[in-house]
Amino acid sequence: MIAPTSVASRMRARRSFDKSPMLVFYEMTQACDLVCLHCRACAKPERDPAELTTAESKQMFDQLAQFPEPPMLILTGGDPLKRADIFELIEYGISIGLSISITPSATPLMTREAIQRLKDSGISRMAVSVDGSDASTHEKMRGVVGSFQRALDILSDARDIGLETQVNTTITPANVDQIESMGDLFADLGIAMWSAFFLIPVGRADQMEKLNADECEAAFERLWAQSKKQPYIVKTTEAMHFRRFAIQNRPSKNAQNSSGCDEDTHRPFIPMGVNDGKGVMFVSHAGIVHPSGFLPVVCGVFPHQSVVKIYQDSPIMKNLRDSDLLEGKCGRCEFRNICGGSRARAYAMTGNLFAEEPDCCYIPPEK
Repeated sequence: MIAPTSVASRMRARRSFDKSPMLVFYEMTQACDLVCLHCRACAKPERDPAELTTAESKQMFDQLAQFPEPPMLILTGGDPLKRADIFELIEYGISIGLSISITPSATPLMTREAIQRLKDSGISRMAVSVDGSDASTHEKMRGVVGSFQRALDILSDARDIGLETQVNTTITPANVDQIESMGDLFADLGIAMWSAFFLIPVGRADQMEKLNADECEAAFERLWAQSKKQPYIVKTTEAMHFRRFAIQNRPSKNAQNSSGCDEDTHRPFIPMGVNDGKGVMFVSHAGIVHPSGFLPVVCGVFPHQSVVKIYQDSPIMKNLRDSDLLEGKCGRCEFRNICGGSRARAYAMTGNLFAEEPDCCYIPPEK
């Protein structure tokens, strides 16, 4: 059995996200050699000259370390391996006390030697995207033949090297029926966590079909079953209402501790209240700060503004942390502080940051 991760332990220790985010995603570059149908960043092979420089990136890391509770930093993209200074920046961030994870693309750049170097640099975890239990399903999403086996090889090499791994899967109508077969496949790879992303129609994904509310609920039931079967933690991303489903389906209240997070690795990981802008911040390759990568509302611009001040003082960020501003059924839902619905999906589909979650079928009781 995989022990509870440092991420889960840190989450349990936090009572408020008003002053410090739990997770900061840094989109180091939008360059990537994959052509994913659902790419939030609309990535392309070439790097953008507007990317933050090495010195600016280090300055931003310094500011992250100044939060009252420094966040976990996730290096993402595009593909972070497209930057020549990737290892220098990781080593610098680790040297000033940051905990750093990375989400590389499954391309030939991610060699066994690169994985070893990531581990030696101090990376806490590497997340690899796998969007199906077979090559056909995955590669239709990722747009590159051979990327499925490359992803499995990367995860296998990381397991052998001793680097903790996570699998990210974007759940769509094309792969939802493979939840069980994906769950079994990932169990053989020694992963610590499976994060099921529920599609937000931004970037290239605005042309894709997504699950409706009833289909999301059915997918939750299947993920819940996997969480009880598999040796790794199961969580969702941009499906905050899975927390409501999990709480409703627990056998007893004793299964939930006071932080709202589950101690049992055979249960879903329920990060209490974390949402876009609430425990999460995203810094783009050019320094533009958003509540999350899936919610492209501008809250500030680094280095002209401190990322600490943007997170703490931006009116948008502050409002997103206020569950009393939620509208529709989210506003009257008894799970609004733990769930709150995806603010990114609400905005993408309605233009209103505080609209009710469009893909939740739960009807809260009348007060």
